[in-house]
Amino acid sequence: MPSCRPAPRRVQEIERQGGECHLVADGKGIYAAAEELAGRLGGVYMDQFTYAERATDWRGNNNIAESVFEQVSREEHPVPAWIVMSAGTGGTTATLGRYIRYKRLATRLCVADAEYSAFFEAFDTGNMAATCDRGSRIEGIGRPRVEPSFIPKVIDHMMRVPDEAALAAMRVLSRRLGRRVGGSTGTNFFALCTIASRMTALGDKGSLVTLICDSGERYGHTYYSDAWITAQGFNLAPHERRLEAFLEGSGSLDAA
Repeated sequence: MPSCRPAPRRVQEIERQGGECHLVADGKGIYAAAEELAGRLGGVYMDQFTYAERATDWRGNNNIAESVFEQVSREEHPVPAWIVMSAGTGGTTATLGRYIRYKRLATRLCVADAEYSAFFEAFDTGNMAATCDRGSRIEGIGRPRVEPSFIPKVIDHMMRVPDEAALAAMRVLSRRLGRRVGGSTGTNFFALCTIASRMTALGDKGSLVTLICDSGERYGHTYYSDAWITAQGFNLAPHERRLEAFLEGSGSLDAA
């Protein structure tokens, strides 16, 4: 895993089960390192990325996309204006985007990308060979290369969310829910609030959907540690104030 982002608790849990964490300084080097280790140790390189987009039957029932639409079917606006989702393997966004198009729904899909990730550039420029030298600091999302399961043509809009904004949104949402969520959920929430702010400014109405992708319980020594936040050079306070003001109805967020 990239050395820039492992949560200590996650490493401890892996080691408690007898595993060993091999940290790689160069984010792009994790793939070659995994293959090299598998070959040298006589193991198997379990590639979770290449076929993630086809692991779920997006046409059938009981997939995440169908579940989302079923859950909002009795809302005032039963067909969401937007679904907001971040990308790790790209499999979930592919399922959502394909399902929306398969069902000919008016819903649009926004993918929120981490600050250090190759996905946004690929969507923005069409360069599927795009890479990012740094590993993502947001656990679970963002990749140093464009994974094979990332399918830009089923995405309507992408937003690159700064890490500061993602972690600020994570903390704001956690306070409002009374439970800790993780950084990828914060990324989703910031992008969703940005879209909501844009809709409000335009006078548009509609439902918006995002997912709580991760619990925040493993991040007590990182994302929820003020000392760690300071050590990263982050200043979350301005983002938190803007988000709180927007949620209270007295502010707006710049559309991205």
